[in-house]
Amino acid sequence: MEFWFEELHTDNVKMSIRVDKQLFSGESEYQRIDVFHSPEFGRFLASNGSVIFSEADEFVYDEMIVHVPMSVHPGVKKVLVIGGGDGGVARELSHYPEIEEIDVVEEDQLFIDVCKEWFPDNACGLEDPRVKIYNENGLRFLRSRQDQYDLIINDCTDPLGHTAGMFTKEFYGNCFRALHEDGIMVYQHGSPFFDVDEEACRAMHRKAFRSFPINRVYQAHIPTCPAGYWLFGFASKKYHPLKNFDAKRWNDRNIKTWYYTTNMHCGSFMLPRYVEDLLLEEEDKI
Repeated sequence: MEFWFEELHTDNVKMSIRVDKQLFSGESEYQRIDVFHSPEFGRFLASNGSVIFSEADEFVYDEMIVHVPMSVHPGVKKVLVIGGGDGGVARELSHYPEIEEIDVVEEDQLFIDVCKEWFPDNACGLEDPRVKIYNENGLRFLRSRQDQYDLIINDCTDPLGHTAGMFTKEFYGNCFRALHEDGIMVYQHGSPFFDVDEEACRAMHRKAFRSFPINRVYQAHIPTCPAGYWLFGFASKKYHPLKNFDAKRWNDRNIKTWYYTTNMHCGSFMLPRYVEDLLLEEEDKI
């Protein structure tokens, strides 16, 4: 008997992944977490029935949300990761010896524990001695921080679920205050392809555009995401993701990657016309 994991992307589109076995199922006060093994994607984690990441494609997301800002900002010392309980973002940050502190704010301890058990290649990032984990709500954590971070990475998973507060106007304003005068914030921006997801993308860009003087959106191909297409937001007080991008400085680090390159960095900001139009429409409303 075949076992398939199915996730509805819209009322008319469904993603199915053939599964060998279910490795874990549990529920915290925040979410239901399931871990499966599949022939195509290896192990993958689902939250409330939606795939969050898989062994086969997590590197795309983690590399693009870390290396893009790190190749632009010339002096990152202190980083805040909102979410990030799987450790993948911290793992990529660990390649940068100049970083002194990495604060990971993950409210759900069960999520951390599950990732440590079933995704050790990600969770190893949490073992970096520079990492400090806070089991707190990210929005409340930010309210008491001001002028503390060079880089904030919003790695929360769901703009509609228990992490919805991390996609509000207040959140972006708090990020602005928590950053140094030359700080950068990056965040997952969702997928704009299906109509059901478009408004969330519009709202995120509108709020970030109001809060930061420099705003750009970039893209990546992630097979387990809706339509296989994912956006990221780059919001900055000072640095432009292309004008202040230093390809030579980053290449000289010799960091081994599977997706990110300095050529990819530039190309990822070249968006399809329908995405450009969507973003410009929201900017014109300000």
